[in-house]
Amino acid sequence: MKSPLLFLTGAVAAEGHDEGVAAHYGDLFREQRALADGTGFVDLSHRGVVTVTGDDRLSWLHLLLTQHVSELPAGQATEALILSAHGHIEHALYLVDDGESVWAHVEPGTQEALIGYLESMKFFYRVEVADRTGEFAVVHLPAGSIAEPPKGVVVRETPHGRDLFLPRAGLESFAAEHGPAAGILAYEALRVETHRPRVGFETDHRTLPHELGWIGSAVHLQKGCYRGQETVARVHNLGKPPRRLVFLHLDGSEVHLPGHGTPVRLASDGEEGRQLGFITTSARHHELGPIALALVKRNVPVDAELLAGDTAAAQEPVVEP
Repeated sequence: MKSPLLFLTGAVAAEGHDEGVAAHYGDLFREQRALADGTGFVDLSHRGVVTVTGDDRLSWLHLLLTQHVSELPAGQATEALILSAHGHIEHALYLVDDGESVWAHVEPGTQEALIGYLESMKFFYRVEVADRTGEFAVVHLPAGSIAEPPKGVVVRETPHGRDLFLPRAGLESFAAEHGPAAGILAYEALRVETHRPRVGFETDHRTLPHELGWIGSAVHLQKGCYRGQETVARVHNLGKPPRRLVFLHLDGSEVHLPGHGTPVRLASDGEEGRQLGFITTSARHHELGPIALALVKRNVPVDAELLAGDTAAAQEPVVEP
């Protein structure tokens, strides 16, 4: 959905996966610094919004999700995954229950497929699943923000900030009262800095939760069965995942950032060496310079210098080998 905030002064529209909101409003680093200082907000109104209502909503979701939610207290934020039968990541849900409904925001354009799966699993449970994307927009207030959410708005509070499920009709008035606005590029740079994975960026068709550090935060190892649980338990108890997420400091002398999918190789092997992974997200950070996340083979030495395309990269492990 195209955000009305694209009319704000300096707004430059994002492309690709984040089409529909602003990439930036004219000053990427100023916007990052504002978010890091706890001021402003980020328009995430392109994300999908799904609600689950009904008396059985928590016990039912508990059977389907990787997270323990059967006794989720009202107002407590959590995140959860839906896996394939083979344990590969299909959806990530960012959840909060308001006492009557579970609210979740998901990757742009994925809510239809998610709802299709949820509807197929309703059986006789007393639940109703709804796509609320047309009615509600996600807005992010950074950690440290003292802004007061509008009365009655559902809030999902995390260490990284607060996600508001704002009535879409109130988006423009919210922006006028709570600016300055920061674009999605600023938000993504801070996400990369804090090593937070994102479906569609850090994942492909065979990504396991263990590879991205999602065990614990999004996957509860002591809960009952769910689709893909056997793979999760087997990898956790008997082995190691085939790949691991790393954080990269990129050579700042390069003009262009390596894009998603750029091959990662050992620097000692050069640009013609064997591919050992790929860039998942890259960004320009207001303090750290050019940075990236990458998914590499587990056996890549943690102290090895890497090449992202033709760009030198120093790695920091996010998931230990």
